[in-house]
Amino acid sequence: MGEIDLEFSKEIETAAVDVVFLCKGHGESKKIMDKNPSLLSKKIIDLSQDFRLNGNHDFVYGLPELNRAELQQKDHIANAGCFATCIQLGLLPSVKADLIKGHASISGITGSTGAGQTLSPTSHFSWRNNNASVYKPLKHQHLLEIAETFQSTNSGFDAKLSFVPYRGAFTRGIITTSHFETTLSEDQLLEVYHQFYQDHAFTHVVSENPDLKQVVGTNKCLVYPKVIDGTAIIISVIDNLLKGASGQAVQNMNLQFGLEETTGLKLKSLAF
Repeated sequence: MGEIDLEFSKEIETAAVDVVFLCKGHGESKKIMDKNPSLLSKKIIDLSQDFRLNGNHDFVYGLPELNRAELQQKDHIANAGCFATCIQLGLLPSVKADLIKGHASISGITGSTGAGQTLSPTSHFSWRNNNASVYKPLKHQHLLEIAETFQSTNSGFDAKLSFVPYRGAFTRGIITTSHFETTLSEDQLLEVYHQFYQDHAFTHVVSENPDLKQVVGTNKCLVYPKVIDGTAIIISVIDNLLKGASGQAVQNMNLQFGLEETTGLKLKSLAF
């Protein structure tokens, strides 16, 4: 049990692979590619933030709910960030329908596995347990890719986004809550969201406030739109390690190779 026939190597043997997943820390992907220019001839999916923003490269932003057609045609993909994925899937239908005017407030909480690869006091269980804290308020790096995505989705989008992230006392998952003023009824808002996601396999509009356990262990995003006293409230939940990272990377690979988008990703949640 548990034995495999995979071969591991410290050397990058470009000729032997069809696709390369770059899973190093931020800033490391560029270094790897500079040292191994032959990688550019292969399909690449980068999980760092090195190529997410527009710039002097040919990487396409890897959020399938936004760029599915382009992802099917491009060899180089920059996987979307975890908080960015959760926030964008919560707000993209509203952005496309031009519903957000002036300002949108966002808060989000992530588990300890969202703390990156470098050890720090705030990522240890002994510190996280029975604890919570705010970090990078209004300055989180994912705001940059979110802004680019929203402007590419709606060229007239100019609303201010305020995002306050929290460290949670759990291991996996992200919950984000976004709210903005609206004149729509709840039924009208729901129709916007159902239409936007009707052809997407992993993002589901739900009618009850979701729990993290419904998505942890899966590649799903659950989106819960609500209107209360003229305010639209959008709650979205994902597993940061799957839909927010490796699961989405596999989803992007499936699109690259013309495979069924859900291949290898029909996973059961903890609450199944």
